[in-house]
Order: sequence, then structure tokens, then C-alpha cells
Amino acid sequence: MAESARPRDPAIRAHGLSKCFGPTRALAGVDLEVPAGSVLGMLGPNGAGKTTTVRVLTTLLAPDSGDAWVGGFHVQRQAHAVRQLIGLTGQYASVDERLTGRENLMMIARLLGQSRTEARTRTDRLLETFSLAHAAGRATRGYSGGMRRRLDLAASLVGRPRILFLDEPTTGLDPRARLELWQLIRELVAEGTTVLLTTQYLEEADALADEIVVVDQGRVIASGTAEQLKSQVGARALVVVAADDAEVPALRGLLREACDRDPQVEGRRLSVPAADAALLRRVVRGLDEASLSVEEVTLRSASLDDVFLALTGHGAETPSI
Repeated sequence: MAESARPRDPAIRAHGLSKCFGPTRALAGVDLEVPAGSVLGMLGPNGAGKTTTVRVLTTLLAPDSGDAWVGGFHVQRQAHAVRQLIGLTGQYASVDERLTGRENLMMIARLLGQSRTEARTRTDRLLETFSLAHAAGRATRGYSGGMRRRLDLAASLVGRPRILFLDEPTTGLDPRARLELWQLIRELVAEGTTVLLTTQYLEEADALADEIVVVDQGRVIASGTAEQLKSQVGARALVVVAADDAEVPALRGLLREACDRDPQVEGRRLSVPAADAALLRRVVRGLDEASLSVEEVTLRSASLDDVFLALTGHGAETPSI
């Protein structure tokens, strides 16, 4: 009996996905589950396996082992059915620079089997939705980076996908364009679209994702809501920035003694969980007694950056493989 989608299935489900490229292991047993109508943020550095995971889930790449289902359909055995349900926006805009914005969208609509009337109606609506109607007749080679990313996202929505894969969609965008794209994603989710979003930007995952998975070296090393992940490193963090590289070892020892755990170190920036309100006083007193110079001592709420450092030992934008 042929497999079919089951209404109660998660929109995306993966179990034990692995993939090697020669000696490099890109995926080492990835497990995922994304409820329908939600946003899963996949957070990790370059080389962590995010894009490889997206390529497997969108039928572009076969895993070496493991299974995945999208919309209830198996990504390998029922690839055609999966492709009818999904939209994909990669890290770089994939529009044809020789065509106008309107021509790009019309071409995709026609390739998807829409009639000329349907394609024209869908194109006009998307151009309006993504604030591109004023530039619809211009060749896309003249579009700004933000306009090209909006057109790329519009192209992924021509077929009205139920499930949308966004692979680092805001790469290269200025802050204003990034915020505009965030709002568009929120509107799509409010209409029922399921989104898997990969990103290196911690604030992006914090702003958009219902659930977050942290990926490093091809594995999911943590998952939960942003608040659940932050709770792993304490409600607050104490950050100390050394005045000189030579002071870092001494500061590391001082913080280890003050809170009975190793601090996270990133250059001259050291941080530790600060659940104990007296920690700040102990550290300031220790700095004075040891005559250590620092540029900054800050007590602040824990962030996803603290989570990433605590889990991996390196920053979110540091290549891991």
C-alpha cells in the first residue's frame, strides 16, 4: 500500500539523518520535529550541518542513512509529493538577473502549471505583498540586496507552499531589510505556514522561532524554546572584558574561583552564569585585590549567545568543520 500523509503528523520529522562528503561528516544523526504552523529555528555556525539538513529535507540531497518526512511524505520515496508542498529560499538570491521582477515570478508560476491568468493574478499579488510593484518592470540586476531577497522569498511562495524552508534568508541584508523580512515571515506563519529557518544570527532565532535547535558538528546538541535554552546558563550572566590579552588567564581563574565553574571565554570577553546576586560583589572585590584591569564588568540577562558559548565553547559565527 502506498504511503500517504497523515493529518496528525508533524509538518517536518527527521530521524537519524547522516551524510558524509568524503572524509567530512556533515550530518551525524540529526533528529527534528516541527509542528504544523510553527517556526523552528536551526541555529549553528558555518559548517554545522544546517544547509545539508535543508537540502535533505527538500529532496535535493539523499542522506547516507536516516529517514525524514515532510508534510507526512517520505523525502526519498515520495519526493514528488514533498515538492508539491514546499517552498525554499537559499542563502543567496536565485532570481534571473536578466528578467524583470514580474517576469521572474510569471516564469515560475507557469513552470508550476498555472494558467496565464492564474500566474498573472498570483504575480501581481506577490509583488504587492512584498512591496515590489513599483519595480516590477525593472531587470532584477538593478535591485538592491533587500529587494532581491524579497523577490526570492516571493518566488518561493508562488506555489502557495504549506511548508517553507528559509536557509539563512537574511544573509547580507542591512538591518532595515532584515526587520522587514522578519515581519513578512511572521505574517506567513500567522496564515498557517510552517517554517524551518536556519540562521547564524542569535537575535533572529530569538525573534522568530517557537522552538530552537542548536546544531554543531552535524548533531543537534540542544533544543527547546529560547527561554528554556537560556535557563540552562542561568537567568543572568556576568560579563567581564579584560583590558589586555595578558590579563585573561588571571581573570579566568578569578571567575572560576568566584562561581565554582569555568567561564566561557571569547577573546578578551569572559562570562559566567550569575544566579547568585552576591557574585558581582565577589568579582569586583577580587579584581581590586588582584589589581586586575578590565574594560567592562556587566550583569545582564542571559542571551542565546551565552547558550551557544556554553554548549559549544565558541561563538555562533565560528566555523566548526
